[in-house]
Amino acid sequence: MIPRYTMPEMAAVFSDVARFRRYLEIELLATEAHVALGVVPTADAERCRVNAPVVDEAFVQAVEERERITDHDVAAFVDVVQAAIGQPAGAWIHYGLTSSDVVDTAWCWMMTDACDLLLEAADGLVGTLVRLAREHRHTVMIGRTHGIHAEPTTFGAKVALWALQVDRDRARLRAARDTVAVCKLSGAVGTYSNIDPSVEAHVAAALGLRPVPATQVIARDRHAEFLYACASVGATMELIAVELRHLQRTEVGEVQEGFKAGQKGSSAMPHKRNPISAETISGLSRVLRGNLLAGLQDVALWHERDISHSSVERVVLPDSALLAYYVLRRMTRLLDGLRVFPQRMIDNLWASHGLVFSQPVLLGLVQAGLSRDDAYRIVQENAARAWDERRSFRELLEADPRVTVPSGVLDEAFDLARSVRHAGRGVDALDALGSGSE
Repeated sequence: MIPRYTMPEMAAVFSDVARFRRYLEIELLATEAHVALGVVPTADAERCRVNAPVVDEAFVQAVEERERITDHDVAAFVDVVQAAIGQPAGAWIHYGLTSSDVVDTAWCWMMTDACDLLLEAADGLVGTLVRLAREHRHTVMIGRTHGIHAEPTTFGAKVALWALQVDRDRARLRAARDTVAVCKLSGAVGTYSNIDPSVEAHVAAALGLRPVPATQVIARDRHAEFLYACASVGATMELIAVELRHLQRTEVGEVQEGFKAGQKGSSAMPHKRNPISAETISGLSRVLRGNLLAGLQDVALWHERDISHSSVERVVLPDSALLAYYVLRRMTRLLDGLRVFPQRMIDNLWASHGLVFSQPVLLGLVQAGLSRDDAYRIVQENAARAWDERRSFRELLEADPRVTVPSGVLDEAFDLARSVRHAGRGVDALDALGSGSE
């Protein structure tokens, strides 16, 4: 992932240094597990641990140089580790293992740690959304369907639905974490032909993972589920971002992203304050969806394993974790600094001359004894005239001789408070979420 969208805490999970440290720990744990089986002498296992190389950038470079000869990354890693430990103890490194035992276990370990960071970021976003929804519980605005004025709602109700969806993303992330928190050290085709299952169990327990049946590799539907959880986060962030982009349009102007001192919205037009965070989030969500497709295509491998998935995963697994984390954090920052304009929301609501109350007017005429179709046509005709002539919808209804209902019926139909009297139910549902953390 390019540095622009990389946050250091998630980058640290997938760095080459961190990856090789994981490889080394898996190798050392496996060597130590062989001691209990009487395979590896205790002194040799201890020497492996004591003499194990420091995994730093110099170590990574040494592995890369060795790989130019071996043309195999794990073999190069093992060669460098064994050389650092020395013989004869170093010979026990990678004993009974195949490359995928180490690599797949490390990948699952990394994805598990990534899920923990994603869940932490999602908790923070839920907390922000809950606060915003409660703050704007009574901030009335127009609800839109198809981009057209529909009926009144509240900004709090809108934000509450976002919070509930992010909470569902948290559930998906927790499920994905459980799915990928696994390991395998079962050999070339998963039959433990040259390694005892107790070695796998020892490594799993030490890393907080659980052993699973496998071929040479762990089944890739697990990795695809992780990618789906990341893509789902992206989809939710885009849902919020698209709405915020629309609400920031000049003609709407109901919210605005924060604009810090010294910021420039355009290199050419000094007046511009563009929805750059929301637009960035929308764009990155497309990458997350694309990565999911690649991950799904990795599920089908030849026989007990091929490497068609390997090159893909080197890109999509870290990139998806990095991007999902980035959009969660970027959205939290956007919403923490969001400016909301309640008066503009009210002005926009009334800009359609009261047409947003057409349904309660329709129902009032039906209750007064008109057939639904007759009532619908009366309301529709007056609504069209109100819009075309820029006149009050209510005044036109009152002047229509076909509308023979008491004024109280229209008073109730045009009562804004009545229209949004139950809009807070979504905000109430947030009580079950608390402040955003488990």
